[in-house]
Amino acid sequence: MTHTVLVLNGPNLNLLGTREPATYGRETLADIADLCARTAEECGLAVEFRQTNHEGELIEWIHLARGRCAGILINPAAWTHTSVAIRDALLASELPVIEVHLSNVHKREPFRHRSFVSDIAVGVICGLGSHGYRMALQHFSQHLKKD
Repeated sequence: MTHTVLVLNGPNLNLLGTREPATYGRETLADIADLCARTAEECGLAVEFRQTNHEGELIEWIHLARGRCAGILINPAAWTHTSVAIRDALLASELPVIEVHLSNVHKREPFRHRSFVSDIAVGVICGLGSHGYRMALQHFSQHLKKD
């Protein structure tokens, strides 16, 4: 049985590659989606890769993952620091969650140092660019093989 990991991306990540490249790099979201697809295949996983600028849509995707996916890899972007609703949806999913950020949020503005997701996540990866997505999928693969 192939386990599916839902890879979710929050607001403004559709602008990767052109938005603040000194902070987020030159890779596009499509590049990261390709990396996730390749990594998942190497690890024997399936991925569903999604991005939205609409909080309610992200919450609906989290709800639909419950009982269907093996885990959630999420880059909540700005919602990391603002959304109790996303936190509650992740808790309700009853799925393991890994939080990923391209930049090191702890080297940025003080308001970015607080996450509503980190304390409910299995792990947090930040500051490693797209490699963080790869690491998260590899972790899911190792964890799911034990089950």
